[in-house]
Amino acid sequence: MTKDQLPKTPSQIGQVGAYFARIVRAINSIDQTRIIELVAILSALRRAESTVFIAGNGGSASTAEHIALDWMLGTGLSNPPLRVVSLAQSSASITATGNDLTFQNVFGRQLKSLARNGDLLVVVSASGDSPNLLKPVEEAKTLGVQVVAMTGFEGGRLAQMADLSVHVPTGIGDYGVAEDLHLMIGHIVKEALIAGEKSGS
Repeated sequence: MTKDQLPKTPSQIGQVGAYFARIVRAINSIDQTRIIELVAILSALRRAESTVFIAGNGGSASTAEHIALDWMLGTGLSNPPLRVVSLAQSSASITATGNDLTFQNVFGRQLKSLARNGDLLVVVSASGDSPNLLKPVEEAKTLGVQVVAMTGFEGGRLAQMADLSVHVPTGIGDYGVAEDLHLMIGHIVKEALIAGEKSGS
């Protein structure tokens, strides 16, 4: 495609700039101290050899898997490693539970079988109101599992129920920006964990 063939309609050009503006506005609205708190929690969990479970729907399911990979393997942490499991990765478990029970139970059922007191559940949701993410949070409370919510929009119920809310303020329905910045936060946390390992903290 040549330069002359690139889109030039005002609406297309304006949309590119508008998206950048929404990203910048949301980044500037994030409370960075919440991310620092999350890094501290993960560092403590690693020392205790506890497990981090992550869950999300749709695009946030792929974000959960990406973050799990980054925090467990991408950090290169060992002796002990940071144990991270994405509850979105087992299609067999998800479809079995959706079929046998309800879709609301697809993550909570796994958490009940796998988690122990002292573990951590991270839920990733743009809306903060997904029923199948609210369910494992309720389950976590009965198991003694701490909860961190990464949310967008206005935070929803997950932000209110979580022990720590890492919130990305966006417009209602702005899934793209919320999902982009959740992944960004995952990368920031990864780099902070690596930096902590290098400094011996």
